[in-house]
Amino acid sequence: MLSNACQYAIRSILYLSIYSDKDNKIGVKKIAEELETPQPFLAKLLQQLTRSDLVSSTKGPNGGFFLSTANKQNAIWDIVTNIDGSEKFDQCFLGLARCEDKNPCPVHHITAPFKKKILADFKDKTIAVFTEELKNSRKIISLKEFDALQQN
Repeated sequence: MLSNACQYAIRSILYLSIYSDKDNKIGVKKIAEELETPQPFLAKLLQQLTRSDLVSSTKGPNGGFFLSTANKQNAIWDIVTNIDGSEKFDQCFLGLARCEDKNPCPVHHITAPFKKKILADFKDKTIAVFTEELKNSRKIISLKEFDALQQN
């Protein structure tokens, strides 16, 4: 449902939310290594997210990317609309031109509640809330974390 770019953007913002702050900035190389994402592609995404005030950054020897308190008040939906737009959530799961409650596709009754739940969580939960949920659970945002959990 989400593009690779959007998935990388969400994961990088959650990573920054956990591991960075204004005093601890992280370079794109480190983020790309930790999340196992293509560095040049991630760099462009982070620049786009910075221009949209979803991520903060500073240049120079101690520069890098971080999330400010204000950045953490954004919702996942803000990232999704910035990268992918909102159209995917309006489209039919089977790709039909017309699909709605009055004119449903064969799987509409299954996918509509699922899409509504995702949309509500993406719009209602802030990055800060998602971060706390990650910290309080064993949820992972990279395969490296999965490998580390398996070794413990």
